[in-house]
Amino acid sequence: MTLIGARFPGRYLQGPGILPLLGKEAATFGRTALCVVDRGIYDALAPAVEAACAGAVAATLVRHGGECSESEIARVEAIGREAGAEVVIGIGGGKALDTAKAAAFRLGRPSVIVPTIAASDAPCSALAVIYHDDGKVAYDFFFPRNPDLVLVDTAIIARAPARFLSAGIGDALATFYEAEACRLSGADNCMKTRGAAIAYEVARLCRDTVLDHGVAALAECEAGAPGPAFERVVEANILLSGVGFESGGVAGAHAIHHGLCELDDVHHHLHGEKVAIGVLAELILQSAPQEEFRRIRDFCVAVKLPVRLADIGIADATEEKLRIVAERACRPGEIMHNEAAPMTLDKVVAALRALI
Repeated sequence: MTLIGARFPGRYLQGPGILPLLGKEAATFGRTALCVVDRGIYDALAPAVEAACAGAVAATLVRHGGECSESEIARVEAIGREAGAEVVIGIGGGKALDTAKAAAFRLGRPSVIVPTIAASDAPCSALAVIYHDDGKVAYDFFFPRNPDLVLVDTAIIARAPARFLSAGIGDALATFYEAEACRLSGADNCMKTRGAAIAYEVARLCRDTVLDHGVAALAECEAGAPGPAFERVVEANILLSGVGFESGGVAGAHAIHHGLCELDDVHHHLHGEKVAIGVLAELILQSAPQEEFRRIRDFCVAVKLPVRLADIGIADATEEKLRIVAERACRPGEIMHNEAAPMTLDKVVAALRALI
């Protein structure tokens, strides 16, 4: 018997100007809340968060330290325990959200996630990427359930630099190609089951949505005039990509991302920017038709995503550096081996070399 599965956040709400609903929504999970707020937007957003929570939940705000690491999770967990938090709210970018999810799990409390950028599919997932304090990827932390609520105020997301939306498009772009690799290879998804049919359809819709609306969405964001394309792409970056990768599975693109993080050169670049390089390398590894490779590469250029290693800081792409990336990507048990064809260090080096 083959076991199939799919997973989703408990609830998903998206729309402009919905942050004031936070307190009322959080109160369905508890009377006291720990709010982990991204350090980059803490000063600007803390008053609005406090106002949203007033009269609904007693909120303790904590400024996130910057890294989703064991030490930061432990610090946040201790504050939450001291405050008697009955629900943990994460507000900000991926690392702040992942820290909130991890602290909620260790406290045994529900989690509410409020992304302030649409730069990755982290908000909806039952996953946190744990980093060392030096910025290198340590491991993936899988939780038994997804966030209980994801609240996406697109008016806040529209105020963020357009580069974040672009990075989210890069992360979303990987969803289909990785899920398809898992479907063809029979690899498990993040639940350790085969993907249900809906997983692959969501992944396909995710890719098609960003390809159809990505350029227009980025233009709307840059013009400060978010419209229908922007709303569609935010939904794809956060919800469709989150459901698609967890339920469909992950493979080469994110394995290469993990490898790239071994190099100090890339640490000033966003997750989705590195994943975009991973997608192009994955297409090479999958022997995709040149027409498809060119279509995706040209789209990446159009939405201001990197297409060469130099674009993410690897100006001197030596064989030593390429092998460091490939060794991390191909280590035993890594998601690279979810690809339908056998993957080797030399194959990955060759794919990376083609992106110099």
